[in-house]
Amino acid sequence: MERDPKTGKLQAIKEEVNKDLGFTAQNSMLMKRQPGAYNDSVKGDSSNCPFWPGGMKLPSLDKMLTLEDHDTEVIDLSPKSLLTQPPGLSLSVNFELPTSNSSEAKESTIPDDMFDTKPVNISDILTMDVDLSELYVDVEEPEGETCSKESPVDMAYTVEEDIPENVLKVEETKDWKKQHEGDKKWSTLDQSDVSDFHKQVPDMAFKYPFELDGFQKRAVLHLERHENVLVAAHTSAGKTVVAEYAIALAQKHMRRAIYTSPIKALSNQKFRDFKGTFPEVGLLTGDVQIKPESACLIMTTEILRSMLYNGSDVIRDVEWVIFDEIHYINDADRGVVWEEVLIMLPSHVGIILLSATVPNTLEFAAWIGKTKQKEVYVVQTKKRPVPLEHFLFTGNSNKTSNELFCILDRKGKFAVEGYRAALQAKKARASKSDESYGPKGTRQGNPKQDRNVWQSVVQMLKKKEQLPVVAFTLSKKKCDSNADMVKNSDLITMTEQSHIITFFNKSVSKLKGSDRELPQVKWMEELLRHGIGVHHSGILPILKEVVEMLFQKGLIKILFATETFAMGVNMPARTVVFDSTRKFDGEKMRELLSSEYIQMAGRAGRRGLDTTGMVIMLCKGDVPETSVLHAMMLGMPTKLESRFRLTYYMILNLLRVKQLTVQDMMKRSFAEYYQQKDAPENEKKLEELEKKVALLQDPDCQLCAIDLKNYYLTWAELLQRKKELKVKIFGSSVAQKCLTSGRVVLVTNENYHNALGVILKAGTLDSTFSTSSSSKDPLEKKYIVLLICDKVYELRCMNQEELGASNGSTTQDNLDNKEYTKRFLSTDIYVPEDESGQIVEEITAVCIEEILDRSVTIDATKIIDNHKRRLIPRFRDNPPSQSTIMATQELLNMAFDWRTTDQSPIIDPIRDMKITDIDFVDQSKRVNVLQNKLNDFQCLQCKKINEHFNLMRANMQVRIDVSKLQLQLSDENLQLIKEYEQRIMVLQKLDYIDKDKTLRHKGRVAFEISNHEVMITELLINNILTDLHPAEIVSILSLFVFEQRRASKPTLTENLQTVFCQVKETATRVAECQRECGLDTTVEEYVGGLHPGLMEVVYEWARGMPFKDVMNLTDVSEGNIVRCIQRLDELCRDVRKASHVIGVQILCDKMEEGMSLIRRDIVFTASLYL
Repeated sequence: MERDPKTGKLQAIKEEVNKDLGFTAQNSMLMKRQPGAYNDSVKGDSSNCPFWPGGMKLPSLDKMLTLEDHDTEVIDLSPKSLLTQPPGLSLSVNFELPTSNSSEAKESTIPDDMFDTKPVNISDILTMDVDLSELYVDVEEPEGETCSKESPVDMAYTVEEDIPENVLKVEETKDWKKQHEGDKKWSTLDQSDVSDFHKQVPDMAFKYPFELDGFQKRAVLHLERHENVLVAAHTSAGKTVVAEYAIALAQKHMRRAIYTSPIKALSNQKFRDFKGTFPEVGLLTGDVQIKPESACLIMTTEILRSMLYNGSDVIRDVEWVIFDEIHYINDADRGVVWEEVLIMLPSHVGIILLSATVPNTLEFAAWIGKTKQKEVYVVQTKKRPVPLEHFLFTGNSNKTSNELFCILDRKGKFAVEGYRAALQAKKARASKSDESYGPKGTRQGNPKQDRNVWQSVVQMLKKKEQLPVVAFTLSKKKCDSNADMVKNSDLITMTEQSHIITFFNKSVSKLKGSDRELPQVKWMEELLRHGIGVHHSGILPILKEVVEMLFQKGLIKILFATETFAMGVNMPARTVVFDSTRKFDGEKMRELLSSEYIQMAGRAGRRGLDTTGMVIMLCKGDVPETSVLHAMMLGMPTKLESRFRLTYYMILNLLRVKQLTVQDMMKRSFAEYYQQKDAPENEKKLEELEKKVALLQDPDCQLCAIDLKNYYLTWAELLQRKKELKVKIFGSSVAQKCLTSGRVVLVTNENYHNALGVILKAGTLDSTFSTSSSSKDPLEKKYIVLLICDKVYELRCMNQEELGASNGSTTQDNLDNKEYTKRFLSTDIYVPEDESGQIVEEITAVCIEEILDRSVTIDATKIIDNHKRRLIPRFRDNPPSQSTIMATQELLNMAFDWRTTDQSPIIDPIRDMKITDIDFVDQSKRVNVLQNKLNDFQCLQCKKINEHFNLMRANMQVRIDVSKLQLQLSDENLQLIKEYEQRIMVLQKLDYIDKDKTLRHKGRVAFEISNHEVMITELLINNILTDLHPAEIVSILSLFVFEQRRASKPTLTENLQTVFCQVKETATRVAECQRECGLDTTVEEYVGGLHPGLMEVVYEWARGMPFKDVMNLTDVSEGNIVRCIQRLDELCRDVRKASHVIGVQILCDKMEEGMSLIRRDIVFTASLYL
């Protein structure tokens, strides 16, 4: 049915034939397939096929059917093969169609008494459970019939519509789409005028109490047109407005919107925010499902990926997917999830991307546009709603608390005076032994000095009324210690303290008695009473939520937080303070990247409350260098880069779907964008070249037909190998020392073969001094040489207006395109047959065939000046200078001597240059073999060898171009194809798939597990977990979810220690298999990825030990323990499903019991946002 998009009024009915009958979630990727089971409608099921990804070319129905492994028998249903008479009956059924065209009906042969004349109740028939689909058959329309079965039935039909009108008939050009497919622009930066916004959108889906900014209006316009949008703006600029409008638009259209966030905590926060804005909001996490039927669903990107792979029916109703914080696609571990989701989304789903400002938004949007075959519009603003001012603070006491120096004003101009004043303030307090002007490093003070610095900072901010403040401290321990340093500060009123105490007590009342007495809970309560908060991964989740809510209410005046707080929802402060601008990135200490600094600094300035936001860097040691400050504050933000990588989870999920391959996923990754974006153009070139190849005709010659092709291939290989040898020769330091002014070389250019020349200088004729080429390729280095030639060639060159008009710089391409047959075979030195001459030419190193052990004493400057002078028309007839004549004569003498003697003056690269690389030696031997082999071909006897060779070379070049394009367009050119093949070998060797890449039993078990799927499957199949107690099983599984490398050594029971050793043995076996198949991960690295730090903690927790006592077993912080056990619960769900696939019911029951044992008390306390 077709309805008016504004009024919803029914306009037309269109009848369509559904060709997809019989397709289900288990055998089809089509959107028209039958829905799956109701219980699996939200998250889907691992047995389901995903929906067909948008942007991929949908294969034909026949092809899709052939991809399924149907071994069904073909049944002949023609009338001749069917039985027509039932046993024991005299009547038969005639299946033959009538052949007579007579309008009279044939007389029935069935007696009248065979009919049942009793009345029929129609309602009884209508209530019968009968499959009516069998009654519908396609009927061929008679010839000449013009009506279509799919013609829409107009509900507003009028007689006037039958009156024909003289309308110009415009037909689309044939194959227009195909012709212009490669020219399509997939991303567009929208800077359009939106002054008439309210005329274009008179009835907005969501009403705002304020006027939208320009970039917000542009985004809304694109949403109204159902166009994909990427919104790039600074923190707190108002990107959430776009997300809200998309949700409202989906609800207006009675569709759904999905909002994805990078982390679970952010999903909970957004759920709370949107719940106050929209009536229907749901939340999907690993352990919580709240109102999954809602029009707006909030989830992490991992949950959405799982829904897409599992063919969730929710995807059918989705109109928009909103990706928040899309710049976290740069995350090394989780960035691949964003790429997978973007690739897997069906075509009907609109995409909204919210990002911080990055330099390559258009490039990233173009990748998405090309992948989804739908243009992406980039809407961005570089304007901050609240401009920032950046300061250096050098104070360390109450007396120096006013030492605050502006180094970057609100217009983004670096203030040199402020920087100098900060240096001077530091210098004034420095002792004479340390006194110096300027930055010296990043020396840090002792704890007492840190305390003084922070107390003076807090006093200064309070005096200037610049609270609340977020103090970013890039270390969890430092966060805690800094908070303790200022906990006695008087920052809040008694009323505010009362609100804090009330809210805190109400929040922790959800905890059981012993959990309320945890040291961290008591410590946090004391800090909050003074208006101080701490926020990092080591804090218990419920306490982090308390801090976040109190900060949003303005009751926390100073919040010490790590970098992860910058990823949260809109929680701006008046001021941001950096305790340090150096961080440990997992490998080394380094300065903050510009994107990291900007993201954190962007929390300063509250829209509508502050005119400017203040950003302060503490100078506890020396003042940072200006280059460091410039790079952080004014540097280019980090580009969006692909973190796409192959995982066994991805491979197994795609191998179970015959229509979609891993190669399809790799081709559409952001990493392959640059290779694949020219694919349409290359396909056209390939098509043209293939037509050209079909018309090629090789030389019609009996002699050349024998081995001319092999001769060409040998010649081409020789040329290529000589070029590779030259790269090493001319890249060596010995060659660079040799190739100086006066060195004699053997040159092969496009006019002469084996001509002697002398190097005048390195560089070009236009350069004043000898210079080295800027090219990294040693063969592209340029030299000016004096060559001997015949007089005719000299005069022809001198008659040109400038050097290079006739020959130009000789390159490898010039050499390859010249005639090389008998002349190429010759090793004779060139000597002019008639009158000799000389010419100064600019060549590249590739033209130098050999370096000789001879030198000529020359005045290179005079020779070059004389050559340039003779190029001037009025001096063209002047004779060469004496220096030129003398150098030419020496070259001629060398050439005659070389011809008459057997002694070779060539420098041997192995003997003389000492290039003893094994590959180089082997290459040299191969070159000699090929050189000798070229003399043995029969085609050289042909009188027209040059003509035939050039024809063969041209033909072969076309074929080579075809091969190159085929390779470029094939899967073999993918960056990760080698790793994919290696991982396939691993799966085959471990019996997860067969030789045809079809999933075997272990493979079907493994794709139920999303984390360490191969390792855990090996444990399940080898029955290592089945006989363990549930508490022991969850303890072992903690190896796969705990990521902290450094932790106190656990004390394990004898049984746990034994099983742990078995797990390491299994890991060693898997790692060795991977190494044998070519993967880079070492056995030590793979086994070292199992972290046993929380095995004892999890074991005792599952046995019922209180959390307070559990904390005494390890040095891991409370927050990390809770997060680990929560992730463990999700892994247990996967293992339970995998156990069900195996058919081990006892293990399923134990996993259920294990989950119930760990799901208790503070670890699984409900979020305050829910």
